[in-house]
Amino acid sequence: METLLKKIKADMDALVQEWIENEHLKQGHIFVIGCSTSEVAGEPIGTSGSEEVAAVIFKSLQTLRERKGIHLAFQSCEHINRAIVIERATNEQVNLDEVTVIPVREAGGAMPAYAYNHFNDAIVVEEIIADAGIDIGDTLIGMHLRKVAVPIRLQQRTIGNARVTGARTRPKLIGGPRAVYDYV
Repeated sequence: METLLKKIKADMDALVQEWIENEHLKQGHIFVIGCSTSEVAGEPIGTSGSEEVAAVIFKSLQTLRERKGIHLAFQSCEHINRAIVIERATNEQVNLDEVTVIPVREAGGAMPAYAYNHFNDAIVVEEIIADAGIDIGDTLIGMHLRKVAVPIRLQQRTIGNARVTGARTRPKLIGGPRAVYDYV
């Protein structure tokens, strides 16, 4: 397990550095994370949640949060309808209705359970509209991304044994053939 945790840390450090260097994240943005710690450890999703794996990932993402001035939002599993763990301070910005549930490894997943227990004043909300995010282990974060989601081709394509996919969002392009856009 020690070797795997070192690999996860190295993978996460590389991934976080990519997000720090790219221009897609701005201060105040919400960054959603879907993560199967089972997949990271090489097991099928939902079968082997690991607090140790979650701790390494969480610590790396805290670095991203501090460096970019963003808000982290952790997506839970389908057993609690993919509810989102955020800090109460984040909710002061987005003003969502809090729900009554505590994510645990068996219902919610190890990653959101860890975030719930390690955030400063954690709460759970039913949904969020994030500006960007990562999906570690095919957890399907799309329902929590702002329209229009645009995939990011990351250099770091795995965390441990799990695939990682990044996404950013952009405003909708509306109009017709004569419309002019200043956004790409």
